Amino acid sequence: MVPALAVADELRDGGHRVVFVGGDREEARLVPEAGYELHQIRVEGFSRTHPLKAARAGGRAVGAVTAARRILGRVAPDAVMGGGGYVAGVVGAAAVSRRIPLVLTEADSHLGVSNRLLHRRAHRVCLGFPIAGRDEPTFRVTGRPVPEPFGDHAGARDRFGLDERTPTVLVFGGSLGARSVNEAAIEGLRDLTAPALDGSGEVPVAVIHASGRRDHAALRDRVPEDGPYRLFDYLSPLSPALAACDLVVSRSGGSIAEVTAHGRPAILVPYPHAAADHQTANARWMADAGAAVVIGDGELTAERLRTTVAELLGDRERLERMAGVSAGLARPQAARAIADEVLAAAGGPATAAA
Repeated sequence: MVPALAVADELRDGGHRVVFVGGDREEARLVPEAGYELHQIRVEGFSRTHPLKAARAGGRAVGAVTAARRILGRVAPDAVMGGGGYVAGVVGAAAVSRRIPLVLTEADSHLGVSNRLLHRRAHRVCLGFPIAGRDEPTFRVTGRPVPEPFGDHAGARDRFGLDERTPTVLVFGGSLGARSVNEAAIEGLRDLTAPALDGSGEVPVAVIHASGRRDHAALRDRVPEDGPYRLFDYLSPLSPALAACDLVVSRSGGSIAEVTAHGRPAILVPYPHAAADHQTANARWMADAGAAVVIGDGELTAERLRTTVAELLGDRERLERMAGVSAGLARPQAARAIADEVLAAAGGPATAAA
């Protein structure tokens, strides 16, 4: 939802009406909170391991396309933007059947199933990362839209009670969290020291750790309440924490676009079961440029993470060089570029369905 809302904001700021079609997951909360109209349909992802669930999902998809066609008939959009995923696939198919111009977006380093099925019928496919064989004119690398970076570094550190001497690590793994990252961080970083940022000697490292809601209760008793290790279940928005930190430890999904938008160096631990192993490709994109270190999930231990974090925090010159490369990878105009593609597809619309 983060990229879709960023594009929607660009379109709304330009005076265009934006209407969302979605399911009952995060969009049910985030879209109304952002002030947009939401039409809901019933649809679910296809199971690759459970035939009965796959059959049920197929039946719902047929009904969902019919429902999406009715919604598009009422809203009468000039263009439809698909944000990826199975809901976007259903609405995109409905748009194609109604001959409404379609723009697709892909946040990862491979095309998802919906986008593979629909890209030949799309006006444009906007890519978050370059993908081999996916070239213009159908494809355009725009980057992944993210919210405006939090620009007040001192204010961000104040939010978390950090002084300017304290080296700070941000750890996160998504809304549910990443158990292997959580365990390695709790065991490896909670008593770490590193050189102070002003060169005045060794100091405790501050950790801002968003564990995800699934593991938070089990982890909170393992962290002293009055220490430099700050454990949260979830951080929304994430941008103040990114602005406050000196180093990120995270998975390598679409959120790395926010990491680069803030110019932060990273230690990336790709989720090993991601479709087409796209998180490894995402991580390699950042690491090959020199902005990140990659640790495989199977190689991640508390000691490995502790050693890697200590090495980076102890080498300010390397960390600053990585930060500069990270900032150079960012595409701050991604939302504007995709909004322009939507407008071009519609020939100057007043309404866009996301």
